[in-house]
Parts: sequence; C-alpha cells; structure tokens
Amino acid sequence: MKNLFLSMLFLLSFLLFLANLGEAAVPCPTVDAKAAACVGFATGKDAKPSVACCSGLQQLAQTVKSIDDKKAICRCLKSAAKSLGIQDRFLSKMPQACNIKVGFPVSINTNCET
Repeated sequence: MKNLFLSMLFLLSFLLFLANLGEAAVPCPTVDAKAAACVGFATGKDAKPSVACCSGLQQLAQTVKSIDDKKAICRCLKSAAKSLGIQDRFLSKMPQACNIKVGFPVSINTNCET
C-alpha cells in the first residue's frame, strides 16, 4: 500500500505534464500496481528508487490519454499517501532519480484538480 501511494503521487505530477486530452480515467488499481515499487524510496527506507519503480512510473505515464486520467491518478496517489507515510523530500526527488522530465515540482501538496 505504501508503494502504491508513492507511485501514485509521483505519477500524478508526471502525468499532469505529459497527458493528452482523452476520455477514460485511469483506475486506482492500475495506478497502485504501477507505483507500488516506489513506496520504499518515497518513505525514505530505500536510498534510491528501484528499477521496478521507475519502470512502473514510465509505464503509467504512457497510459495517460486525457486530463481526466491525470486527475484520477493524482487523486489515487494523494489518497494512498495519507496512509503510507510518504515524505515530500523524497517524493520531490523522484523525477530526477528516475530520469523522467515532469516540468513542475512533484509534491504531496499538488492540487489534483488544476
């Protein structure tokens, strides 16, 4: 569950930057599965994100087809973050650590509706 939240939060920020307009929202179970490997890094337990974490985030970003997808991913990540102990100081390092260009700061305080 911790892995899910971290991955979801990062992906939300990442997807807000990369998504194209579309119709269907990405379901939380999909977000959870793709982001689960990132929880260790986002909580400060792991020194760096795993290959599985970065790969999952890249895969999740590729599923984004619309703004609604980005918003849905963001909401999933924020919901999970509350219970997983995700730390902003680690989360904010995720894009650089996974070599993913987001174009804006990644944070647990991201507004999912904008």
